[in-house]
Amino acid sequence: MLWKGRRQSDNVEDDRGQGGFGGGMGPGGGFRIPTGGASGGLSLSGIIIIVVIYFVLKAVGIDPMMVLDGGPGMGPGSSQISRNGPQSNDEMKQFVATVLAETEDTWSGIFQANGLKYEDPKLVLFTGQTRSGCGYASAASGPFYCPEDHKVYIDLSFYDQLDRQFGASGDFAQAYVLAHEVGHHVQNLLGILPKVNRMRESMSEDQSNVMSVRVELQADCFAGIWGHYTGQKGILEKGDLEEALNAAKQIGDDTLQRRTQGYVVPETFNHGTSAQRMKWFKRGFDSGKVADCDTFNNQP
Repeated sequence: MLWKGRRQSDNVEDDRGQGGFGGGMGPGGGFRIPTGGASGGLSLSGIIIIVVIYFVLKAVGIDPMMVLDGGPGMGPGSSQISRNGPQSNDEMKQFVATVLAETEDTWSGIFQANGLKYEDPKLVLFTGQTRSGCGYASAASGPFYCPEDHKVYIDLSFYDQLDRQFGASGDFAQAYVLAHEVGHHVQNLLGILPKVNRMRESMSEDQSNVMSVRVELQADCFAGIWGHYTGQKGILEKGDLEEALNAAKQIGDDTLQRRTQGYVVPETFNHGTSAQRMKWFKRGFDSGKVADCDTFNNQP
């Protein structure tokens, strides 16, 4: 994907290293401040130790305030130096900002052509854990969209996981993940998400899962629409489509369950099978039409 040198979105909030729901100062939490005496006040030696620690941490590139707040990445066995550290203009941030800008251009054009106005979502970069308008979330839950605050959240370490654990490498595979979450934003603006959520309130768990699959497959199709128009700009490279389809395959419910537990339980699917996810992304990619992404009235 020829993304370098293209417009980057201004709708990126870089909260990496902010600590989110840090462990605080309790047992097992963040770094403990040395205190002196039974009164709990700081002695002169304690103050000196704090000053020394502060400058040592700064010297090795670690934000001292994140450590004191018990921010993510400071727990046992974790690494403080990673590709998604709190750098203001690293390449991965530039990449997602560029992909977000491309989604803005695509969906603004589609909405305008249909007499509607597109509202750009915000993209929040975080590390470890964060608080969204939909509540607390951690990196373990993967990228997600919150309809309450119209924001997409992602811990960029997910892309490492996508490559190493799921075998889905490539920049267009990474772009597909982000475009899928933006697809949920499109569903929200069109009133689809609110309607589905109201319907699910009176559904059984199995019925709710079926509805969830249709929502997710439509977001895949919307991601494909973005890919369609991105391809028309001439910035896709040979093999990009295959990267996205492979990513869709690797994160299908059946593939994930088979990998983690050795067998599949179809009634628990909530995102769709590998075949379904590939099918609907490809449909959007080939068509470029929102009308062709009706997963609710067509067989998934």
